[in-house]
Amino acid sequence: MVKKRKETFKLETHPQAPEESVIRWENYRFTVLTPAMIRLEYHPDGLFEDEATQTILNRNFPTPDFDLKDTDEYIEIITSHVHLMFYKEEGGFTKHNLNIEAIGNYSLYHSTWYFGDRPDTLKGTARTLDFVDGSIELNEGLMSKNGYAVIDDSQSMTLTEDGWVEKRESDRELTDMYFLGYGRDYLGTLKDYHYLTGKTPLLPRYALGNWWSRYYAYSQSGYIELMTEFEKRGIPLSVAVIDMDWHVTDVPSEYGSGWTGYTWNKELFPEPEGFLQWLSDHGLRTTLNLHPANGVQPYEEMYEPMAKELGVDYENDDPIEFDIANPDFLDAYFKYLHHPHEESGVDFWWIDWQQGSVTKVEGLDPLWMLNHYHFLDHGRNGNRPLIFSRYAGLGSHRYPIGFSGDTAATWDSLDFQPYFTSTASNVGYSWWSHDIGGHMGGVKDNELFVRWVQFGVFSPIHRLHSQDGEFSGKAPWRYGQKAERIVTDFMRLRHRMIPYLYTMNVLNHVDDYPLVRPMYYHYPWKEEAYDVPNQYYFGTQMIVAPITSPTITDLRLGKVKVWLPEGKWYDFFNNRLYEGDRMIDVFRPLSTFPVFVKAGGILPLDQNHRNHTDNPAAMEIKVYAGEDGSFSLYEDDGLGQGSEQVTTKLSFKWNEYVDQWAVLHIQAPEGNTDVLPDKRQFNLSLVGFKCQDMPEVYANDQILDYEISKDGKETRLVIPEQPIDTTYTINFKGVKVKKNDMHAELFSFLDRAQLPASLKEKVYHTIVKGKTSARVISALLALDLDPDLMDAISEIVWANPDDVA
Repeated sequence: MVKKRKETFKLETHPQAPEESVIRWENYRFTVLTPAMIRLEYHPDGLFEDEATQTILNRNFPTPDFDLKDTDEYIEIITSHVHLMFYKEEGGFTKHNLNIEAIGNYSLYHSTWYFGDRPDTLKGTARTLDFVDGSIELNEGLMSKNGYAVIDDSQSMTLTEDGWVEKRESDRELTDMYFLGYGRDYLGTLKDYHYLTGKTPLLPRYALGNWWSRYYAYSQSGYIELMTEFEKRGIPLSVAVIDMDWHVTDVPSEYGSGWTGYTWNKELFPEPEGFLQWLSDHGLRTTLNLHPANGVQPYEEMYEPMAKELGVDYENDDPIEFDIANPDFLDAYFKYLHHPHEESGVDFWWIDWQQGSVTKVEGLDPLWMLNHYHFLDHGRNGNRPLIFSRYAGLGSHRYPIGFSGDTAATWDSLDFQPYFTSTASNVGYSWWSHDIGGHMGGVKDNELFVRWVQFGVFSPIHRLHSQDGEFSGKAPWRYGQKAERIVTDFMRLRHRMIPYLYTMNVLNHVDDYPLVRPMYYHYPWKEEAYDVPNQYYFGTQMIVAPITSPTITDLRLGKVKVWLPEGKWYDFFNNRLYEGDRMIDVFRPLSTFPVFVKAGGILPLDQNHRNHTDNPAAMEIKVYAGEDGSFSLYEDDGLGQGSEQVTTKLSFKWNEYVDQWAVLHIQAPEGNTDVLPDKRQFNLSLVGFKCQDMPEVYANDQILDYEISKDGKETRLVIPEQPIDTTYTINFKGVKVKKNDMHAELFSFLDRAQLPASLKEKVYHTIVKGKTSARVISALLALDLDPDLMDAISEIVWANPDDVA
């Protein structure tokens, strides 16, 4: 058993820093890991830690340049980023003997940290949102406008060479901290943090589709009937979540509550293997819910062999206690309770939380233990590991996916989740999954459900979920025809976006570049970037600003404040062109959502929406006029079975102001194309293009016929299917950016609004008389309109102020 444990649970770590990076004085040690990161250690007996810990895996950074002054009175360390002063005295660090300055003008005050102070950061995340209705206080993060943050690793246990955890050699008071003085280089902070603590793993491709989940005692036939209904309605799913009623829950009172269980409930699921196979045949991966805290009771199918292995008196029906700190229990836990289910078709596990925060080893968190060892165990045999569990502190990004817990089904909860999700990137935690639609309570609200789904589609993981009860299910057809139509469109879009999302999955793993990022990551010196906490980058090409409040009744529009950075931006849904570098109020009907793509953006989409999430044979490429752009599409087998990434490079050049030409290149895929279809068909959707001449399409330098159609500001080219190794060049001549049709958009807006007809006529005639955007706005101001109505009109008029009315 020990040999197996070593093979399965051993991590590759590099915990020893170069000797050239280390400065010692008596019971103190300083390690200069990077120009912006310094490790600070004190131990009363000088027992410094050179092993990996639960949080820290690698300290073998190349030794950076630094200046050192070591006198009888002080140690001074100066790098390009930090200035450390330590005044030599016995007894440990204090605010009087240690301070470190992040070099640079980051705030109105000096960016100096004194030992013991709590840095004012841009926050991180939280263990759970269980029972939250609205917002909560978040833990501190790694990013700060003041230029510095700290990581306290003093309480972490060490990871032994065979992959187990143990307490440090001495439990006497010690300090083991890391000062991060990266200024406002937030992405640089993340990159070094991930080297220090480990990479975010690649998710399996199927995890990026729509998940169905509900706390409900489904039967095998009932669940199949439900999945069939989703298929009939054309609503794609990729993950089927089976909550706790998959196992026996009605147990004798002497065995506890029934929350813990590992034996299929054969009354509900008479043929578990057949059930799991049916789901697999229909393109669904399956996860089962776990509450491990109550151990293994005598009624479980695997009780006796597991008890024998652990030396438990099974003849007297002694229970097997949950003891995650016991390596023998852990081995048997996986061998008897999980591996057989996985062999029957369970794809991964949802580790729910009832075990609290205490184990038999003081300071050892059972949630961390479950996350760590479940994830490593799931990666055996070359699998790409995946778990679904709550956050257990810094380093938890190594164990995706995060389950945020049971929130209230209210507008306040929805309003908190975009901020909560993007801010979690400040501790590298990038794969949150929320109970989309809310878990408990609330009042049935079709609009709230639609807005929550829209956010879910543009969040890391989209998982519908709800509490137990007959009236709590999140099936889209339970919310009326309009809501069902909108939700269906968005859930189809989620599956169509998988090529884009999977590429972002690769970038997150390789380049430490989260899918969801706060705006200030890219504009750290723009105050506006900090003033839109619910707005975020979604991958490399999109900005999302969720609507999280009810519709303005008269206008029949939702509203959100948006900051568009400098440049030209297109609305993803209506293709309206905006001039950036400004804060605007954005208004959208329930059917659309504020998502923006910058000019030059390239978006790869699947043409189809289906349960299966394989690499598509038919793709849509959306290209946005006005600037140069590029995109590298990453694909593999989606499961990590030894296949390398295949890269398809796309580039776009725009030269409107000289010769009025543009060109799009789609290179042949590079890498092992065995994981791709033999042939692929492209549709090109050209947004904002105004072309005088017909585009020319070349496949491997040979002219190619194609079909063309136009719809508003979008032109579509349908290119015939070609072998997968084809290179394409599409030439455009006589191109310009197509301007917004302001009159048509304003007429549509007024026609939809629930306003007096006389007011509509007055507003529209005022607009028609205007010759420029400025004159239109000036005339409208004289009408003394309702502020929301005026703002909604202004958004359309000022979207691109060069337009002529």
